[in-house]
Amino acid sequence: MDWDGNEVWRYDRIEQVVTEETENEDGEKQGGETIWSARQHHDWQREGNPVGYYAPGMEPQIASGKTLVLAHKNVTVPEISPRRLEDEYIYELNWQGEVIWEWLASDHVDELGFSERARKAIHRSVQWSESRQSADWLHINSLSYVGPNQWFDDGDERFHPDNVIFSARAANIIGIIDRGGSVVWRLGPDYTSTEASKQLGQIIGQHNPHIIPAGLPGAGNMLVFDNGGSAGYGFADPAAPNGRDSVRRDFSRVLEFNPVTLELVWEYSIGATEKFKFFSHYVSNAQRLPNGNTLVNEGSDGRLFELTPGKEIVWEYMSPFIGIREPISRRIFRAYRVPYDWIPQLTPPTETAVIPPDISTFRVPSQ
Repeated sequence: MDWDGNEVWRYDRIEQVVTEETENEDGEKQGGETIWSARQHHDWQREGNPVGYYAPGMEPQIASGKTLVLAHKNVTVPEISPRRLEDEYIYELNWQGEVIWEWLASDHVDELGFSERARKAIHRSVQWSESRQSADWLHINSLSYVGPNQWFDDGDERFHPDNVIFSARAANIIGIIDRGGSVVWRLGPDYTSTEASKQLGQIIGQHNPHIIPAGLPGAGNMLVFDNGGSAGYGFADPAAPNGRDSVRRDFSRVLEFNPVTLELVWEYSIGATEKFKFFSHYVSNAQRLPNGNTLVNEGSDGRLFELTPGKEIVWEYMSPFIGIREPISRRIFRAYRVPYDWIPQLTPPTETAVIPPDISTFRVPSQ
């Protein structure tokens, strides 16, 4: 849509689906119709900007260009699971709506690093949705282009700017796919497999891993919101008797690391005795800002805050908007700071410096 509400581009022709049948207040049935769908979920990116947020000289194209789409396709692959999979399907479209590249996760299961024990847990215990009649086995929740970077400039083909980064939340996997379809770089699911990944630490249920775009501080490093909570497949124990959600942690981290060496460059989490105070077990993301600060979306509670490299909170916002779905929450899937000129109908406001109050005397005014 343009800023006047006019539709300028549409794609909804990947597959025909039947809408869910429901009843209205009068008991009349609604839905059950066959419609065309893109089957898009969680993420998409437009050519011109690799990650979707502001970076100098990288404007997403609005009147031309390719579109990268994260979607679903239902398939049955007995060697993965006897149940129908809600598989992860990535495709790229040209401006005319023609599919010019595609990738299906189940075709590459042997490239995802699962142990025999993890494969058995997926086969035996993959989470089943009765309403959708499918199993969401990987739950890929973000997608981006690699974008221009020094690693490729230095000859590392894994980091070709057109390659695609994905995040499989349910499996604790971050990966890069080349245009031949191979997973050419992977972190997880087993973070004890190398000394470098062991030093980085187990990443669990992560969201929005991406290469920090060129022109921003930290360019070329990978930035990821490491949620914690529970995810992964493998060993069974009293907390995960069927081998699903087999690793757990009750706090979150934001990590910036070198994707070649896995050296940790920057991390945000709360001190050892109060780590639970920073915890979003799902949704969430982090964005590198031009001033070197990092915008963090602690999404499960709808909290946004900006951190300096020294981890000082200089701006914070709590969403006042409460969802209508159960369980009621203020959750925010993803948040970006954008320049004023990205929102052309907005009159740029006068910026006012915020003077931090003395928290020992500050009181919320009475209602």
